Amino acid sequence: MLVLFETPAGFALFKVLDEGKLSKVDDLWKDFSSAETSRQVVKLKAFSKFENTAEALSAATLLIDSKPSKGLRKFLRAHCDGETLAVADSKLGNVIKEKLQIDCVHNHAVMELMRGVRSQLTELITGLGSQDLAPMSLGLSHSLSRYKLKFSPDKVDTMIIQAIGLLDDLDKELNTYAMRVREWYGWHFPELAKIVQDNILYAKAVKLMGYRTNAAKLDLSEILAEEVETELKEAAVVSMGTEVSDLDLINIKDLCDQVLSLSEYRAQLYDYLKSRMNTVAPNLTALVGELVGARLIAHGGSLLNLAKQPGSTVQILGAEKALFRALKTKHATPKYGLIYHASLIGQAAPKHKGKISRSLASKTALAIRYDALGEGQDNSMGVENRLKLEARLRNLEGRELNRSAGATKGKPKIEFYNKDQKTGAGAIITAAKTYNAAADSVLGRIEAEAEQDEKMVPKIEEPSEGKKDKKKKKKKEAVVTDDVAADEDVGKKKKKQKHVVNEEDEAQNEETVEDGDEKKKKKKRKHAETEIETPSKKKEKKKKKKSEE
Repeated sequence: MLVLFETPAGFALFKVLDEGKLSKVDDLWKDFSSAETSRQVVKLKAFSKFENTAEALSAATLLIDSKPSKGLRKFLRAHCDGETLAVADSKLGNVIKEKLQIDCVHNHAVMELMRGVRSQLTELITGLGSQDLAPMSLGLSHSLSRYKLKFSPDKVDTMIIQAIGLLDDLDKELNTYAMRVREWYGWHFPELAKIVQDNILYAKAVKLMGYRTNAAKLDLSEILAEEVETELKEAAVVSMGTEVSDLDLINIKDLCDQVLSLSEYRAQLYDYLKSRMNTVAPNLTALVGELVGARLIAHGGSLLNLAKQPGSTVQILGAEKALFRALKTKHATPKYGLIYHASLIGQAAPKHKGKISRSLASKTALAIRYDALGEGQDNSMGVENRLKLEARLRNLEGRELNRSAGATKGKPKIEFYNKDQKTGAGAIITAAKTYNAAADSVLGRIEAEAEQDEKMVPKIEEPSEGKKDKKKKKKKEAVVTDDVAADEDVGKKKKKQKHVVNEEDEAQNEETVEDGDEKKKKKKRKHAETEIETPSKKKEKKKKKKSEE
């Protein structure tokens, strides 16, 4: 039986001298208590040395996946003819048996034997000392850890954090120096500050021109546009600035040199940052740009720490103070932080910035995780997500043909044909006026109600004033009926007037009824009086007749 043992220096094959001792597993450790006893159990048969660290790393990574390397297969074919091979991994044994047709054994006794060989490894392999084995093990373990973590020196994001910090500092210093140049040279030529707005062009113009009296003789076309150059020369002639000495002008030019050198170094640093960002986080760069992506990485501490954050945290990263203030005061929380400076959010309208920032943050979180933990080196995922976000932005702002055929919101409004409505620039919006036949039915209803009221009320002789009121009422009704055939809007108003007239007539009818009731009562009273008076008159007549007889 042969034993396959892996070391940091290479593969070793040991020959088992006494296989009977494998049956006594519990006492096997005693045979490896010393170097002499261990040599009686196993003996080194062959050793395959690794040529370099890369070969050792590739062999170790394949063994982790239970796969034999090319060198191991050659080594086993050369030394394992007709022998049984003891291995520490059962899956590796199955692969060796399938590919090399070598019988492999893996059990508890083999594992105890491996443990004993490991304890006396330096004694069993001649020329391999403990002082050499320890550095080999340490180096191989470090290389293996880097491989397992997908570590690469090109993926170091520390350089990005330092570069973006330096870039921000350079911007502050450059702005301070440029303002100092404007203020200092402004005493000599104050009009130049309004003519030349750019700080770098201002410094170049000052360095080239010197005294303002030299502006008329110089050719500034390489620096400035033609219109700006003519305006500068005209202003230099009538400038209100004071005179400066040669020493002052030398110091101003030195400051201009500092501004120009800082601007050149900033451009170089930006190119360096751009290349590092495209290497370390290509998908993040495709989504939000180099500067915003670098600031996100710097704020998170590293790309790996940023990959652990959810999309909601990425969205408000950089606005922590505003967030906690809003939570404390129970106000609205911020919608964006550092991500606000991305070009996609800048393109959106103010009312859509919140939605786009939320969508961009979720896609950015995915891109960061892919860059930090994925194996791909291209920016295809970032470009694809950016196209999706741009389509969503167009959809929100209505730039595309958003009335799609299947959508409920996108269905076109059906406009009914109206023959009376004209088309074109001078179209009449309101429909043509027509006769309202429905107004006639209102008059019929009013007459029917009036007839019913007459039937209910008994016929009473009305005074002359009541007759006059009736005539007035008839005249009003006639006026109302003549006006009914007018426009619809006028007809509606007249209907209201009719109701008012009817109410007045009803009130008058009620008054006439009340007058008739009072007259009836008076007649009854008179009749009752006559009834009371007639018997007495009859008695008087009878008395008169008797007296005459």
